[in-house]
Amino acid sequence: MATQRQVSERAVVFLIGAVQFVNILDFVMVMPLGPDFAKGLGIAASHIGTIGGAYTAAASVAGLVGGYFLDRFDRRKALAVSMMGLVLATAAGGLATGLTTLLLARVAAGIFGGPATSLSLSIIADLVPVERRGRALGAVMGAFSIASIAGVPLALWLAEWGNWRTPFLVVAGLGLLVAAGAIFYLPPVRGHLDSGRPVNTVGVWELLSRGDVQLSYLMTAVVMMASFVMVPNISSFVQQNLGYPRESLGFAYFVGGLVSFVTLRVAGPLVDKHGAFVVGSVGSVLAVVSTYVGFVNYPRWLPVPVLFMAFMLSMGMRNVAYNTLTSRVPENPVRARFMSLQSAIQHMAAAVGAFVSVQMLTDLPDGTLGGMSQVAGLSIVMTLAVPPILRVVERRVRAREQARALAVPPSRGGAVPLSPEASPHS
Repeated sequence: MATQRQVSERAVVFLIGAVQFVNILDFVMVMPLGPDFAKGLGIAASHIGTIGGAYTAAASVAGLVGGYFLDRFDRRKALAVSMMGLVLATAAGGLATGLTTLLLARVAAGIFGGPATSLSLSIIADLVPVERRGRALGAVMGAFSIASIAGVPLALWLAEWGNWRTPFLVVAGLGLLVAAGAIFYLPPVRGHLDSGRPVNTVGVWELLSRGDVQLSYLMTAVVMMASFVMVPNISSFVQQNLGYPRESLGFAYFVGGLVSFVTLRVAGPLVDKHGAFVVGSVGSVLAVVSTYVGFVNYPRWLPVPVLFMAFMLSMGMRNVAYNTLTSRVPENPVRARFMSLQSAIQHMAAAVGAFVSVQMLTDLPDGTLGGMSQVAGLSIVMTLAVPPILRVVERRVRAREQARALAVPPSRGGAVPLSPEASPHS
């Protein structure tokens, strides 16, 4: 029997991070490019939000559907298929001829982009041991910060250099390179298939009936709603209510993204050392303080970029903590199924949070945004619910892992061994 080649954790984390970068950039660049493609295709500005929502809705549905079958395949092959679908959909967006074709392209992007996220996190959870998983997930999640720091400005520059189609085609080309890397350099990820347990033993409804899974998904929904009642409205609030100039907004997002990147790299090891509850609670407290100070009782002496930095710091700590913890909830054979359903819940909760905030906000006669303090209050209440859920889920996961360790000798479960001398953070 041929010996499986050794693959370093560093290489795995880099490739999965690249997958996430392309996937996230494909999503986050669309709204900033909205005025450009609206003008180029003759689309009404009021329809730009519909185009962004098409991706989120499709990704949510894809997450629900993917929960039924993703665990039946080698995760590397499934990820390659998802990335190739995302590449074709992104390229189709760049070749759109009107609102209908662009909407269809964004729906297709969501269909493939949603599963790509859950498969990426599943691969990290399968191949990286628990004691280093927080660091690895923090590194992979740093792709969001990099997309914010460098990706979106680059996409806007490409649109100025060429036209609105150029960023779509460039991102599609980059995605093709990443898909090739996943095919040729990632190891087979078949531990969930070779573990001796039939893949279909645990169905979707049986999985959803478990208390720890329900709590994990509840925590996911609360975290995402607490974030997305705020995030879509921050730009409007700082400009209309705080008088922050539009030409300086890019700098605020840049420094916020930079802080987020550093936070994700630091928070991962802290989760590995102190646990998700401790780090997630600190992040939640910081989120409550920054939300209250920034959006309820803003002191005029506080620079807006500092507000962005504090907000991104708190979200980074909280997100690494809860993502690391939820990666430990499912067993290996159903991890992609669990992650796929979690992705669906994330997108649903984000959409619900954004919709709720729209109902609570009003445009006042003086040009300011009314109702932001109420929205911030709702976010604070939901954020305060996160630490108790973290505590309960972490206790359940630890108890189950300890019981399993006493009952069964350690086993790699069919996963390809990673060379320890090249961990992602050595």
